[in-house]
Amino acid sequence: MVYKTFQDMKLSALGMGCMRLPVLNGDDAKVDEKAAAEMVGYAMAHGVNYYDTAWGYHSGQSELVLGKALAQYPRETFYLADKFPGYDLSNMGKVQEIFEEQLKKCGVDYFDFYLFHNVCEMNIDAYLDPQYGIFEYLMEQKKNGRIRHLGFSCHGNLPVLKRFLEAYGSHMEFCQLQINYIDWTFQNGKEKVDLLNEYHIPVWVMEPLRGGRLARLSEQEAAPLKAMRPEETIPAWAFRFLQSIPSVTMILSGMSDMEQMKANIATFAEEKPLSAGEMEGLLEMAQGMVSKSALPCTACHYCVSHCPQGLDIPSLLALYNEHSFTGGGFIAPMVVSTIPKEKQPSACIGCRSCEAVCPQQLKISEAMADFAAKLGA
Repeated sequence: MVYKTFQDMKLSALGMGCMRLPVLNGDDAKVDEKAAAEMVGYAMAHGVNYYDTAWGYHSGQSELVLGKALAQYPRETFYLADKFPGYDLSNMGKVQEIFEEQLKKCGVDYFDFYLFHNVCEMNIDAYLDPQYGIFEYLMEQKKNGRIRHLGFSCHGNLPVLKRFLEAYGSHMEFCQLQINYIDWTFQNGKEKVDLLNEYHIPVWVMEPLRGGRLARLSEQEAAPLKAMRPEETIPAWAFRFLQSIPSVTMILSGMSDMEQMKANIATFAEEKPLSAGEMEGLLEMAQGMVSKSALPCTACHYCVSHCPQGLDIPSLLALYNEHSFTGGGFIAPMVVSTIPKEKQPSACIGCRSCEAVCPQQLKISEAMADFAAKLGA
């Protein structure tokens, strides 16, 4: 197992994310506790020492199941991470109640790592609102030793990340981001990492395989990778990409069966970062994947000045591309929900004034109509 240094700790470079544990009869709320415990046992035996759960994973069962599984091992042999569920705005006034319950559910006296969960457009104002006292409460728990290291995860765009860092960046010890070779440019992953580097905040990675999509490349997509490294498995390319980013310290993988666990642990038996040529080839292949479903908007903003509705078309197209490539997901709907109704895709009147000045000749009105339909608006 490859290990990374974090302050005075040695963390396994691979962490077990517990949002996709094995379940019974396809029911996400019914975790297969026996299979999950076996996976934790295998991980512990093969050097994985970081385990990540959250309040909402598996409808609240992840914390309970992981707590039971880890209770079989000395507390000092593993690092446990949990999160405050600010993705649900109704939780904002319950930080103390939820934190105490999380400790009980996990069966521990402290969390090694604790995060503001999913800082994004929807909750940034509430996270920064002093009336809820979330930051102050968590800092107090850190002072009392019940949180050893405080950080945050972020699915928001770059401006949201900047706002959070400007407010709390000097107190954050790590940041968990969705980073993979698709989102390096598609979701401004590189710019986000560069910003965190300015604050000297190391990166924790979530969705390294983008929900498994990067483990299931087509033959055409996989061909250039196999040509460069015939011995490397396709999923391993996603991890080798991340091993090539110096500030990446922890890579979380949500493994749902023992086969995935064994394959990932085998990959992390060594560190094999990409060469400059391999990186160029991988990112070129990734761009090809995205271009099949994404509209090539260059954000020139010519369209905006000609839209009678005043829509931020480039931003909406970026969200449309995300939603189309992912085949759904929560990110685009989450962001759109924070936009005033009169500025959402459904507000497009189909006048095509934007298309008359678009250098790329994009069918913007069709995209807005399709986006609105996919969002159920």
